[in-house]
Amino acid sequence: MKYKIGYTTGVFDLFHIGHLNLLRRAKEKCEYLIVGVSSDDLVKYKHKKPVIPFEERIEIVRAIEYVDKAVVQENMDKMAAWEKYHFDVMFVGDDWKGTDKWNKFEEEFKKIGVDIVYFPYTKGTSSTLLNQVLVKIRNE
Repeated sequence: MKYKIGYTTGVFDLFHIGHLNLLRRAKEKCEYLIVGVSSDDLVKYKHKKPVIPFEERIEIVRAIEYVDKAVVQENMDKMAAWEKYHFDVMFVGDDWKGTDKWNKFEEEFKKIGVDIVYFPYTKGTSSTLLNQVLVKIRNE
């Protein structure tokens, strides 16, 4: 089944193969892919500061061939995002599957006919891991 409009979000800091895999898989399943890139202020929810500033992160995401539109994600309200972009599917990493937060999103979206598709989390790489390695190298 190919969806019409897909939506996914992320920080996309220290862009890596896991990010690319998510965007590629998402685009394979929809005609038009909208990607929300977390603002620098929103990233604070992870108790972190991005290494790469927002304007550069969104420019990187916009340049990816699988992305039809990159937008700022200023909050975690997925229903507000749906009201703005009217997607029929949301893509997310399977590390969120089964969490209270995403179970609630599934219930809310089911009422309006929006599917949530979980993709396998890319093992062995993450922005957090890359950042830790960079800090270690810098401190040597």
